[in-house]
Amino acid sequence: MKGKTLTRFTKGLLDFMFYAGIAVTVTLPVSVKIYGHFNSYFEQFYIHLIILFAISGVLAELILYELRNMFRTVLANDCFVEANVKSLNRMGTYSFLIALVTAGRLLLYLTPAVMIVILVFVIAGLFSKVLSQVFDRAVAYKLENDLTI
Repeated sequence: MKGKTLTRFTKGLLDFMFYAGIAVTVTLPVSVKIYGHFNSYFEQFYIHLIILFAISGVLAELILYELRNMFRTVLANDCFVEANVKSLNRMGTYSFLIALVTAGRLLLYLTPAVMIVILVFVIAGLFSKVLSQVFDRAVAYKLENDLTI
């Protein structure tokens, strides 16, 4: 029961993050404009940052979408399915793309935070790709086991 509660809480948190992420991505032009009053870098590279953040935001939303789909299978107690293998593989690709887009910020302004974000998403991409292979094997074993009487 305790594990199920944590899973449901996590699913709720993912749902909140998904819808909040949509709101943040849609309001980027206003947010960046306001923050530009406090940080001249954001004012100077306004259009560039809107484009980079919007692309990263959409990719992050796609990751959250895939995670939400995966959590539905966890809640249904059927997580070793081919759909999750594909979701993990796509999440890895989206993570690598976020790292690549974020690397574009290095051309505008170099900060340690940008380097850390790139590293985090490269690691997340690698983790997702490897985990997709693990899930693929688990799905194969499960299907083989399901056929055994």
